[in-house]
Formats: sequence, structure tokens, C-alpha cells
Amino acid sequence: MKEEVRLMKGNEAIAHAAIRYGVDGYFGYPITPQSEVLETLEALMPWETTGMTVLQAESEVASINMVYGGASTGKAVMTSSSSPGISLMQEGLSYIAAGELPALIVNVMRGGPGLGTIQPSQSDYFQATKGGGHGDYHYIVLAPSTVQEMADFVGLGFDLAFKYRTPAMLLADGIVGQMMEKVVLPEARPRRTAEQIAEQCPWAVTGHPKGRKPNVLTTLELDSVKMEVNNLRYQETYRKIEENEVRYQEYFTDDAEVIFVAFGSIARICLKAIEDAREAGIKVGLIRPITLWPFPTKVLSEISRRVKGMMVVELNAGQMVEDVRLAVEGRIPVYHYGRMGGCIPNPQEVLENMQSHFPDMK
Repeated sequence: MKEEVRLMKGNEAIAHAAIRYGVDGYFGYPITPQSEVLETLEALMPWETTGMTVLQAESEVASINMVYGGASTGKAVMTSSSSPGISLMQEGLSYIAAGELPALIVNVMRGGPGLGTIQPSQSDYFQATKGGGHGDYHYIVLAPSTVQEMADFVGLGFDLAFKYRTPAMLLADGIVGQMMEKVVLPEARPRRTAEQIAEQCPWAVTGHPKGRKPNVLTTLELDSVKMEVNNLRYQETYRKIEENEVRYQEYFTDDAEVIFVAFGSIARICLKAIEDAREAGIKVGLIRPITLWPFPTKVLSEISRRVKGMMVVELNAGQMVEDVRLAVEGRIPVYHYGRMGGCIPNPQEVLENMQSHFPDMK
């Protein structure tokens, strides 16, 4: 499969990218607004071309446990769902993290709580970045803002997951999942052979390989001292991720007096507001976190020393704003503007709200 430019939805891009990455298995369950991931995979029938397994499980709980099993054998496996479905997966996610297993989870967010709405939201930020299940664990969280990034972050998510033996989540809002844009599909990677998996994943559960004892995977440890040792190992991994894998983008920050902080589709809306503001001589900029965990705390802390304030814009009641306030340590005011229930702000609305908090910025 050659690299090519296609017009497609964000959800469709995920499916195409998964096949081209050489994913071994997808296990999922349909739920709006991400159902096109499974539907596209079923239409493309990669089991006939690459050998990829595509299975619609009986529930989200079943699908995440299938991922748990597949990941334990060193296979590249993934699932996708939307907010209520991800809630159902939390126990399985905690098990995968405790098992130190690589896997990719796609969450195309919808409004809540409860069944909520099928319209877009960013209200799973806490669930994704704080570890929605039990225990002291994290997983890498990537926030795409374009259809291109929906495709690119499949490969990046898997690469990071295998590098650190930890789950990764592609956290998209429903806008990015449903919108159509041009995307350059990645070049195909061959699926790994059993020999390559054994070499790259010596921890994998593969039965009883000739010449060595079989690996055993369990997350249960009844000895409290040994369990603490396990947890300390997890925390050391998270420390390395925080040191090496923070990703973000800056726009117009060199001379900005006020900084917008936004992720996903809302970062695009903020960027348009900034362009309008700049035409009027208003100096504002944008920090777009790409990794929501690890969060770009240091860059926000540094930039807070030279601006008047920050404006966090989200499709929720105020979640990422807490991490921004922790980052700036009270040096400057940090305000929040959010819409909920699937209501999407326009650039003028965002700009006017910022000016209401910074009246001299007019």
C-alpha cells in the first residue's frame, strides 16, 4: 500500500492507519460518535490482506479484556469507544497498566454524564489524565486536532506504548472524529512475525517456548512489600515518560500578552480567534497540549512569567484548567471558558469572553 492523499473522516483515518501500522487485532463495540472506526475496518476486511483480526465484541467490557489478553502476548492490539463505553473499560485499563502491557485505546468523546448526548465533548479529560480506574497508574494521552493527527497518532501511540510498556490513549472529541479533511495515509508496515515478537517482547506470554520457562502474567500480589516494589517500578516509568515525551505546539507566543490554552478541535477555534485578534492589534497566543498526559507543565510555568494571564477554553465545565492553574502556581490569573452538551463556541465568542476578563485587551 503506497502513501496517498485521501478525503475522509477522522474515525475512518484511524481505521486506515491501524491497518497500515500492522495492527494485529482490533476488538470494539459500536457507539456514536466513533462507530465508523469499526465500520471502516469491517468494510476494508484487513483479515484478508494483512491477517489483522477485527472483532465486534459483545460489550465494551469484553472488548477491553480481549485487548488485555492480546497485549499480554506481545501483539499490537487496540480498541475504540466513546465516553460511556470508556467508563465501562476502566477496570480493564487498570489491569493493562498493572500488567505493564502496550495497547492503544481510542476515545472519541461525547457529552455526559450518563448517556448524555451524541454531540462532541471534552469532558473525559479527568477520566483519561487522572487514571479513571483504581490504583496509582497513568497512561499516555494524545489529543489530535486534525484528521491527519488522527492517522499519525495511531502509529505514535503504539510506538510509545511499546517503548514504555504502558497503554496509550488517543483522546479525540467528536468533532475531530466526524469531520472530513485531507489526510496523507502512512506507509504500510509489515506485521511482526512470531520471532520478532519474541525478540522485541521477551516478557510476552507465549506458552512454553523451547529452552526457557513460560512467562506468567498476573497483577495480583499478596505481599505488600512486593506490591510496593511493583508500584515504584510503575512510577519510575511514568517519571521517564514525563521527562521525554511531553508534546505541545505554540502559536504567536513570542509577544503575546494573554495565552489561550486549548486542545483538540477547540484549539483550532482558538487559533481562528487569535488570527482575528491579531488583525485588530490584540496580542494573544496559544499553547496546544498534544500530550494531555504527560502535561506540558514546564512550558506553561515558564511562559506564565512573561504574560498577563491565561484563558483555558474547553468543551466541558472546567477540567484541564486545573492543571494549567497548578502549572502557573498563582503567578497570573487563569480563567476558564467552556461549553457543554455539544454546544460549540465560535471564535468571536471565545475572543469576547477573553476580553471580558482582560478589558484592556481591546
